[in-house]
Amino acid sequence: MEEEGLSIRETAKQFRIGPASVSRWINQIEPKASTTRQRKIDKSELIKDVEQYPDAYQKERAERFGVCQKAIWQALKKMGLTYKKTLRHPKADESARQTFQQKNNSMKKKVSLLFLLMKVVFHTIPHGLTAIPQKVNAVLV
Repeated sequence: MEEEGLSIRETAKQFRIGPASVSRWINQIEPKASTTRQRKIDKSELIKDVEQYPDAYQKERAERFGVCQKAIWQALKKMGLTYKKTLRHPKADESARQTFQQKNNSMKKKVSLLFLLMKVVFHTIPHGLTAIPQKVNAVLV
């Protein structure tokens, strides 16, 4: 912008940025040299760990590598490895799983039956009456 004779303030206004940014750019034309950060997780070791323990939890991997679980998640994501469990996990108790599924299915049936009954009751109430409990003389009616 020096060629056009504009001040820092005018240049900032033209590009809709702050004048401090223009000043920084004028004083530092060359970009700063960046260095790669030392990583705690060795990618080759992580790949070996995934091959050796395919169904391990991220928390378990984190303990083995001495990092937090989020670091493992981020490393797996950067490497393009998805983290999916098998349905028949070796640590899972099959009888407990079946018991849970049976209870869950029976609960779903009960909830849907209750919803159906409520729907029938609310549709049969005359329009002048309400189904909301009310207090009359401090007694719930």
